[in-house]
Amino acid sequence: MPYLYQDSKPRPPALPGAARGTHSSGKAYKELKEECLRRGVLFEDPDFPACSSSLFFSEKPPIPFIWKRPTDIVKDPKFILGGATRTDICQGDLGDCWLLAAIASLTLNEKMLARVVPLDQNFGPDYAGIFHFQFWQHNEWLDVVIDDRLPTFKDRLVFLHSAERNEFWSALLEKAYAKLNGSYEALKGGSTIEAMEDFTGGVGEMYEVKKAPDNFYEILEKALKRCSMVGCSIDISSATESEAKTPFGLIKGHAYSVTGIDEVRYRDQQVQLIRIRNPWGQVEWNGPWSDNSLEWHSVSPSEQRRLSQAALDDGEFWMKFEDFKVHFDKVEICNLTPDALEDSTAHKWEVTIHQGSWVRGSTAGGCRNFLETFWTNPQIKLHLTEKDDGQDDCTFIAALMQKDRRKLKKFGAEMLTIGYSIYESSGRDGHLGKDFFRYHPSKARSKTYINLREVSNRFKLPPGNYILVPTTFEPHQEADFCLRIFSEKKAITEDLDENVAIDLPEPLNPTPSPQETEEEKQFRALFEHISGKDMEISAEELEYVLNAVLKKTKNIKFKNLSLISCRNIISLMDTSGNGKLEFSEFKVFWEKMKKWIDIFLQFDFDKSGSMSSYEFRSALKAAGYQLNNYLLQLIVLRYADEQFQIEFDDFLNCLIRLENASRVFQALSAKNKEFINLNIGE
Repeated sequence: MPYLYQDSKPRPPALPGAARGTHSSGKAYKELKEECLRRGVLFEDPDFPACSSSLFFSEKPPIPFIWKRPTDIVKDPKFILGGATRTDICQGDLGDCWLLAAIASLTLNEKMLARVVPLDQNFGPDYAGIFHFQFWQHNEWLDVVIDDRLPTFKDRLVFLHSAERNEFWSALLEKAYAKLNGSYEALKGGSTIEAMEDFTGGVGEMYEVKKAPDNFYEILEKALKRCSMVGCSIDISSATESEAKTPFGLIKGHAYSVTGIDEVRYRDQQVQLIRIRNPWGQVEWNGPWSDNSLEWHSVSPSEQRRLSQAALDDGEFWMKFEDFKVHFDKVEICNLTPDALEDSTAHKWEVTIHQGSWVRGSTAGGCRNFLETFWTNPQIKLHLTEKDDGQDDCTFIAALMQKDRRKLKKFGAEMLTIGYSIYESSGRDGHLGKDFFRYHPSKARSKTYINLREVSNRFKLPPGNYILVPTTFEPHQEADFCLRIFSEKKAITEDLDENVAIDLPEPLNPTPSPQETEEEKQFRALFEHISGKDMEISAEELEYVLNAVLKKTKNIKFKNLSLISCRNIISLMDTSGNGKLEFSEFKVFWEKMKKWIDIFLQFDFDKSGSMSSYEFRSALKAAGYQLNNYLLQLIVLRYADEQFQIEFDDFLNCLIRLENASRVFQALSAKNKEFINLNIGE
């Protein structure tokens, strides 16, 4: 998979209201719709066709699905009927309860719902079989256009549907989200927080209910008042427990929505209640305060109306908060702003975003357990300069997200186990090396490495400079990532992706002939023997000379130098332009060669004749080349083998090409400088 390079410069958060079109035609929703109306046809989306590839990528449909438009299913289809509510979400034959729980939470916030589900759509006179929805993805809002053909069986929707048979907004929203991720099958299994973030651009936090703070009820109450989206679930201990029903009617390994929290007067005492919704639209809690429990008999009808309590088999139910803490294990909260739910005051948050990549062999170093490669991961510098109001520390949230893994499921990709560590900065500029991490412990880190799309944690650290290192748990794992830093006060971030710089020594003059060393005398004899009287050798002859000499060098193991390398050497050293190498030119090159051999041996730790590609950055720097992540990734992809090793011939070839490129660059720079001086002179 081509995980090459993401522009890692910090960038501002996406502007509200601005959504980028995604249709392959380059046309926006409005333009596509007008085109269909003008031609008198219903829209058919070539990007997400009504065929099996849009449904599944690893299996065939268990039954023969027929794609139908709502107008072919019912006589009077409606986009939204009586308002978009949580009862419009009923799960079909797809394991995407995590998505449906998020949609149910979305309906509680009219403003956010109208952003994701543009409400000016209908099946009226201007109907053209085309709809659109908007989702947040990695710091930008995308506008996803679909046609309204939906998979059916016996004239009933197979997947998400509304309790009202002629209402279709929720089914079309699911289709748009499936298109965003490549197929319906890609939506199987997930974390509610993932969809919540895609609906809001917010930041997620997760609580383990059994370890939640004492004021957890107040935290949830504040979250719902701030229109945060809240989900909950029960852990499973094995795959066989997935969607197993407990004696109390709860489903294990299943995503629920939290839709309300309140207190009720019961037998002269205040009882804390929480309202939960099962996206199946049925199967409910049957314990105390469930729909038909005796407790409600002691609550006045007016109080029941205030709480919207109704004994319906609609998947929604109240339960006592204490029972909730006993039976549920995880709560996921997606905050539209990252204000601490423990605080009573709201804050204005500063946000910066970094895009980057983990690439095998160069920037995919794994976690701190793998010290030899850990230092090669991308590094982001964080300057915390201002303390929180009335505090000694600086508060920030670091949210690390791996990108497009769900979309890449059809290629065998899974969610990687990711996390990050935060170190106090040493004060030096540039990418920090292995020794820094060997001798400096982290100041903070993500609570755990976990295979979720995003890992986020809240920190309080003293003002100062810090280095954040985002990683996968195992080395050599490739993915693109997005890192968001939310800070209460302005924090300055910069990527320690080094600037490209060249620091080569001055060209060496060959030793005058009367002072030739024994080594040079041997070279001269070999040179004369190969070249003849003109003392010039071709690339083929240079190949013979170098391999003959290097075979006698005992301290280096390597395979023969290639003819390509020798041609590149002549291209670098040939000053006369005749395509051959004179002895004086060869002597200058040999001095370079000895330095390059010494550098190679310095990083060939096991003396195997090859070096790890993860050490390539340091080796190139020792040779005078400072490269950024992008160039390093390109070079490693070109020269490293499948075991992330670089042999001497490839190392040599790379250095020759870099020096050739640097000469061209310097020549162009000199010409530009001369041109500027001439213009100034005029």
